[in-house]
Amino acid sequence: MSTVDWEALRAAAVEAAGRAYAPYSKFPVGAAGFVDDGRVVVGCNVENACYGVGLCAECGMVSTLLATGGGRLRAVVAVGGHGQLLSPCGRCRQLLLEHGGRDCAVLLESGETTVDGLLPHGFDDADLRAEWEASRRG
Repeated sequence: MSTVDWEALRAAAVEAAGRAYAPYSKFPVGAAGFVDDGRVVVGCNVENACYGVGLCAECGMVSTLLATGGGRLRAVVAVGGHGQLLSPCGRCRQLLLEHGGRDCAVLLESGETTVDGLLPHGFDDADLRAEWEASRRG
């Protein structure tokens, strides 16, 4: 499917997981993304006492992407604290759709897939454009 160096990307995610702030769940998560300009961006989960408002590692990774110049994610991997591959949650799948597109590669335990494989029929900017154009036509 792709020519991504998954081993290097996974190693970056494992390193990021080592910096996670997970005092409540004790479940550190790291994410790493390969950007279209060749950079690797990382993020880790950040919990707080209001359990439901913690930040996923993929959220941190997308923040890093934007804070360091933007671009498009071409491949993403998320891991737990022992290096095990994890699947992004629903919110993170939407983030990956918006910042990597439908063809962004994602590595799972079952193998390589795409964001479209994780979030088929996802809502994106094309849906917003279509709605805007329809509203202009009356």
